[in-house]
Amino acid sequence: MRKIPSGWLIAASAMLACAAQAAPARKPPPKAPARGKPVAAAPAAPAGVAMQPVRSVEGITEYRLPNGLQVLLAPDDAKPTTTVNLTYRVGSRHENYGETGMAHLLEHLLFKGSPKYPKAWAEFTKRGLRANGSTWLDRTNYFASFTANEENLKWYLGWQADAMINSFIARKDLDTEMTVVRNEMEMGENNPSRILFEKTLAMMYQWHNYGHDTIGARADVENVDIGRLQAFYRQYYQPDNATLIVSGKFDPAKVVAWVQAEFSKIPVPKRQLPKLYTIDPVQDGERAITLRRNGGVPLQFAAYHVPPGAHPDTAAVELLGLVMSDVPAGRLHKKLVEGQLAASVFSWNAALADPGFALFGAQLAPGQDADKAREAMLATIESVTSQPITEEEVNRARAKWLKDWDLRFSDPETVGVALSETVAQGDWRLFFLLRDRVKTVTAADLNRVAAERFLRDNRTLASYVPTDKPTRAPKPENVNLAEQLKSFKPVETVAKVDAFDASPANIESRTQRFEVAPGMKVSLLPKATRGDVVNAQLSLRLGDEESLKGQSTSAELLGAMLDKGTAKLSRQQLQDRLTELKAEVQFGGSPDHLLANVMTTRENLPAVIELVSQMLREPSFPADALEEVRRQVISSVEQSRKEPEAIVEDALDRHGNPYPKGDVRYARTFDETVAEVNAVTVAQIKAFHQRFVGAGRAQFAAVGSMDVAAVRAALEKTFGGWNSGVAFKRVPHPLLATPPARLSFETPDKQNATMLVRQAVPLQELDPDQAALMVANFAFGSGGNSRLWKRIREAEGLSYDVRSGLAWNAEEANTGWQASAIFAPQNRAKVEKAFKEEVERAIKEGFTADEIAQAKAGLLNFRRLARAQDGNLAGGLANNEYLGRKFTVAQQLDEAISAVTPEQAGAAWRKYIDPQRFVSAVAGDFKGQ
Repeated sequence: MRKIPSGWLIAASAMLACAAQAAPARKPPPKAPARGKPVAAAPAAPAGVAMQPVRSVEGITEYRLPNGLQVLLAPDDAKPTTTVNLTYRVGSRHENYGETGMAHLLEHLLFKGSPKYPKAWAEFTKRGLRANGSTWLDRTNYFASFTANEENLKWYLGWQADAMINSFIARKDLDTEMTVVRNEMEMGENNPSRILFEKTLAMMYQWHNYGHDTIGARADVENVDIGRLQAFYRQYYQPDNATLIVSGKFDPAKVVAWVQAEFSKIPVPKRQLPKLYTIDPVQDGERAITLRRNGGVPLQFAAYHVPPGAHPDTAAVELLGLVMSDVPAGRLHKKLVEGQLAASVFSWNAALADPGFALFGAQLAPGQDADKAREAMLATIESVTSQPITEEEVNRARAKWLKDWDLRFSDPETVGVALSETVAQGDWRLFFLLRDRVKTVTAADLNRVAAERFLRDNRTLASYVPTDKPTRAPKPENVNLAEQLKSFKPVETVAKVDAFDASPANIESRTQRFEVAPGMKVSLLPKATRGDVVNAQLSLRLGDEESLKGQSTSAELLGAMLDKGTAKLSRQQLQDRLTELKAEVQFGGSPDHLLANVMTTRENLPAVIELVSQMLREPSFPADALEEVRRQVISSVEQSRKEPEAIVEDALDRHGNPYPKGDVRYARTFDETVAEVNAVTVAQIKAFHQRFVGAGRAQFAAVGSMDVAAVRAALEKTFGGWNSGVAFKRVPHPLLATPPARLSFETPDKQNATMLVRQAVPLQELDPDQAALMVANFAFGSGGNSRLWKRIREAEGLSYDVRSGLAWNAEEANTGWQASAIFAPQNRAKVEKAFKEEVERAIKEGFTADEIAQAKAGLLNFRRLARAQDGNLAGGLANNEYLGRKFTVAQQLDEAISAVTPEQAGAAWRKYIDPQRFVSAVAGDFKGQ
């Protein structure tokens, strides 16, 4: 899978149309290959080969094996999870003529196994590993995160060591995987923003491989020579070209021994890695590309060549992105969004091994003038010489950037991914060096870099115009890493955090509960965390079935308006205060349920609680902010209305829905949504807030480092006595007799199709049959060892993503079961046939003992992993307070899952899954099929 750049405010959020490191269901587990001769075999290494320590930087220790493998250990007991990244310094930059897409294709084939590990992906699922791979311009990364477990860690290290040189890279596996990679291509083809990004880079880079999309040219991928692919594997998948990163909870001494035992067997490579020397010349004139496709909304990109990630100016480029696109202070935001020329703006600095690029963009709402938006965007970006960056702008951007860095460094699951990117740039210590450079960069630096780089002649957007005096950016050049790192001085000590046991019993025993009048129930779970980070959730329950009629749009837009300012703080002052408190606050929910998710630090949590209270109790609801939100929502609807996934979801939401328009359970059409959003007023949102929002029925939960007494005092001070005008009474969602149906929709020019199948099940959470149906569904359609995956994804190679799942209802016997698949439109009949046959086979035959044993193991491991995430845990505690439960119910369900037999799983499947009640929908460019 290819990497998705983060931080772009694009509704599709997939500029590169590639999967990020994610849960196993998002990474297709390749088919296990037949046993056979591997591409290469490693002789045993001499006894006593030692892994030598190299250096320690801020809690991270570097080691080297004699064969060249670099190892980084970042122990952190605060979170009971372990994360392993193995980064190979090979990406699309290293591909030769006719080899585009080879690095990505090889990433897929590595999961096909080796003689010692023939079914790696099935093991991932059974062991509860959230595992994946991703390919990018400079590197390929393999990632796994799991509940801390020495057996799983040792197994995964063994697999990675064997996969490094003994993987099957076989013709038969290549043939099977080809249709899946082709489906991934088609999935990307559905996204105009991703294709526009691909075309932008292709136009920017004349000679360098950064201009080639990571997935490669279709002709190269489809005609790849297996011999060349095997040679590519042998060339780059070697220890001297790899960095192993282990972070989270583990015993460093044991990991050193395991790594030495597994990886030291691999001999020192005899080949020499090729030295890449291609660098594009200075761009000497603006360039442009125009893409015309069906669907989506207008987008504008402006991309500029910038230095490599190791260059000192990278710090300035990073902050320039925030100065331009941050919300609400960013210059582009103020000029385009507040000026009603665009719905949203965004930026991204690609810090790469060779000279990279900074990209700015604007997404427009329907009816907005693209020419005016483009002119305003370019004028804003390229006007720094006449309107210099101020110290206030630099300080605000610096504070926000450093806050984000601190939060990322505090999470062992993200540290390894971040380090893999700087490994690809040339040295892992660049992760810290960039932080230090950001701390000292000045407004003068930003103004100099912007004047040098953000030029018309260094821009990819418009057509070439001859000029007598062209202005050029500095000559591209590589960086002397040793010279750059001379001045780097790492922090000397990093505090050690005590280990935390995420078992339900320990969670329950450590949770402190109390109530804040008039009706806020509170659960606090104090525990040590790296960086003293704490996650919290505040849940407010609103209204009842009758009072909420006609209020859905006001309720939905309310959440988007709460961070736009208060009676005491302007929008900018509010954002500056959140940055000062190192806090992230996000609002969401539904018409009868308002949520606030909070992340901050121990010392700031009481002040953040007071600030959230102010945002909830005294919002200012500025009219210009409503117009901004309105445009963004409409833009998102317009982008979705021609997408296959959105069309089938809308169709199934509406099919058989008996509720009248205005009822909160009514499913609106795209047009109805747009009409209601256009019609809503500030006065209506204010009235909804005044009438419904209060703490009379609320839940608050926090997990992490905290002063319990201070948190309690802050809650009592800010939320005590705050009630709403309408008492909460849950809106019922009873089981409905939905008529079965099969719906089909044409989506012209969409090369990826979608199938969605739903059935309502008469079960409630904690029902005696819950565990058996959960296990049966896991074996049928969840994870890399499920029947759907092995049949549709592996055996027939029809889908990049196929799955099934259950959405449990905690209050009524109305649980939703759903299955989905994406595929090439011409494969629709095959996908539907395979799905139908697997459903019927499960009904007829049930499940084998081995299937159920593996399903139970995988399901339990994923449940343990979920409990190790502090944000999830805070949400679970708050929900338990609403339902009147204790966390011991999780242990009871775990025990019930452990006890499920194959007979019980099969019986539950036959009892509740009924193809005669399925409601299904497909959408794609079927061309009259």
